[in-house]
Amino acid sequence: MELMIPPGRLDRPVDQEMDHVLGPADAEISLVEYGSYACSHCRAANGRIAQARDQLGDRVCYAFRHRPLTDNSVSFRAAELAELARTPEAFWSAHIKLMTRSIQLTEDDLVAVAADLGVNADFEHGDSEAMRRARARVEADIASSRASGVRLTPTFYINRRRYDGPWDESSLVDAMLGTLGHRVRTAALDFASWGPSAGILLVLATVAAIVLTNSPIGPAFEALWRQEFGVSLGNAAFRMLIVHWVNDGLLTVFFLVVGLEVKREMTVGHLASRRSAALPIAAALGGMVVPALLYALVIPVGTWSYGWGVPMATDTAFAIALIALMGDRVPVKLRIFLTAAAIVDDIGAIVVVAVFYSGEIHPAYLAAAAAVGVALALLSRSKVYLLSPYILLGVGLWAFVYASGLHPTLAGLVLALFIPTRPPANLAALMTQASTIIASEARHDGEVLRHGPSTPALRALDAIYDRLESPADRLLRHAGARSSYAILPIFALANAGVAINLNVFVGHGSLMVAIAAGLAIGKPLGVFLAAAAAVRAGIAVKPEEYTWRQLAGAGALAGIGFTMSLFIAGQAFPNATDFSAAKIAVFAASTLSAVVGTALLWGASREELIEETPQSAGMQVS
Repeated sequence: MELMIPPGRLDRPVDQEMDHVLGPADAEISLVEYGSYACSHCRAANGRIAQARDQLGDRVCYAFRHRPLTDNSVSFRAAELAELARTPEAFWSAHIKLMTRSIQLTEDDLVAVAADLGVNADFEHGDSEAMRRARARVEADIASSRASGVRLTPTFYINRRRYDGPWDESSLVDAMLGTLGHRVRTAALDFASWGPSAGILLVLATVAAIVLTNSPIGPAFEALWRQEFGVSLGNAAFRMLIVHWVNDGLLTVFFLVVGLEVKREMTVGHLASRRSAALPIAAALGGMVVPALLYALVIPVGTWSYGWGVPMATDTAFAIALIALMGDRVPVKLRIFLTAAAIVDDIGAIVVVAVFYSGEIHPAYLAAAAAVGVALALLSRSKVYLLSPYILLGVGLWAFVYASGLHPTLAGLVLALFIPTRPPANLAALMTQASTIIASEARHDGEVLRHGPSTPALRALDAIYDRLESPADRLLRHAGARSSYAILPIFALANAGVAINLNVFVGHGSLMVAIAAGLAIGKPLGVFLAAAAAVRAGIAVKPEEYTWRQLAGAGALAGIGFTMSLFIAGQAFPNATDFSAAKIAVFAASTLSAVVGTALLWGASREELIEETPQSAGMQVS
């Protein structure tokens, strides 16, 4: 069985016999470079590595591994030539000459180095044992680069972890020494790149909220969220409770991110075509309608009937976290299905909140919000790609939507619809432009009273950087992580705290049963039946990569409501005791859904998938 290498990790440690090494084998720091003699960036980085070794001395062990450029005929031959060296000293002498003899590697360089090594200039056509060993060693390094996930040259690994920072000697030394700033950044990136991280953070925030609520400082913790906070200017003031700033303000950013994800999926993602979008859209709609109907069947008309929206929502972070934990037991196509369905589910939740859980409507403010929407549309239509005007208008839109009586989180979705995408950049042209600018600036290095790139050059590089991403993609890249790792945990802290009190259960049995049944039973039932009906009707096609049992498992995971369920419960149940009962029901149903979904997916065997034919799978033949 092939060993899986974690992303960003070196496939094998430095080996004195397999690698070309400078420095003691037992050094506390290892630096491995995958490079090519024909790579201009590797040649430029060569001097930086020497400076870093000068600073660190015997504390670092440096190893060079070949990764010849695939589009350069001289590159592979140069690597083979270096491997014909008979001693380590001869290899490093050839290595330095191949890197530094000329500005760009040429045939003349190969001839000169071959003469130094005492081999024939036509060495690559030889059939000697030495040539076979040289070629095998280069190919072993290439295989190592593939296993390590190397995509470009040079790529550096410090203590077996890929280094993605700047290549200057100061940055390299900071990374190798493991300064506090570098360690914090590396730990944060490692955590964020771990699939279940967002879900784990939500669990920790929820547990913390429950523990604090039931601790001796519980009253103070509750009072904290009930403090007023705002701004005032003369007699005018705008103030809200901190919990409302979280639910109405910070959560708007969450909905902005959801809107941007929807826009991306509908333009270039899994919802871009009718065929690919039909199955998750149908499943999401079924997963919203059936839980609401089930809730309405249990709860008679009255005060609690307003809570039918609570069991409709799916918590994407928790569901995706569980799927990530199960690794390759969950097919990639099923992950795509659940993610797309969750995005459609989020759209439904936003619409439900905006239409059914808003306050009294004030037409004047609603008209002002519409005017801001028109201004956003004009900006987008005029191809204004600066983010700042959209953000400023977005703040105004939020204020007017809030004052109009609609739920202010709707502003996040509206803003996302107008933040523009743009045609893909001509990468080759931009890279050529950037390389020209940098080369021009590099020629001035060392001039008197010149300490860095000129301001026009920096502005041009900024413009190139801005062109590489559309405003929507840039905002999603920056706001997406903050939404998952800051906003949702803060929301959980502010809303998930529930006092463990048996009195909550008194008189709330039907409410708790309705919510729990809606999430744990209605959600998976709605997802599965709607998906099956869409396939039977010929509207959608179930991918062969996963079985109906696995789809049922994904439907069960959709019953994890949590974030959006708590949010809607807060709007539907103003009474504190009712809200507490709803929270307990959401927690219980989400836990049960997670267990059932995990069991279904974990237990699905590969044999079951192989044995399933289109006829037995179902309704795949219309």
